[in-house]
Amino acid sequence: MNYTIGNQIADQPFDKLQIKKIVNTDTLEILSISLEKGTIFPEHTSPRDAQLIVLEGDIVFHINKTSYPLKTQQNFNFPKATPHSVMANENSKFLIIR
Repeated sequence: MNYTIGNQIADQPFDKLQIKKIVNTDTLEILSISLEKGTIFPEHTSPRDAQLIVLEGDIVFHINKTSYPLKTQQNFNFPKATPHSVMANENSKFLIIR
């Protein structure tokens, strides 16, 4: 088996909204998302229950008419098919694992 070290997350720029698939299999998807300060990831839904992990920055996760402030190294789980959006208070990177 070949092992590789990836730099996709480290190399991902802060340029409005950037989404990169880090892993994509039948049973697991990991998305690396970067949001430039002041950028909003517009309302959308997830096809599966998901876990958000903040790698760096300060975001506000909006779901079910409630806002959840999240900072570096915090995590948040949310259910599939529930509309949500994300706003960056500063340059931020987070993972979505679903």
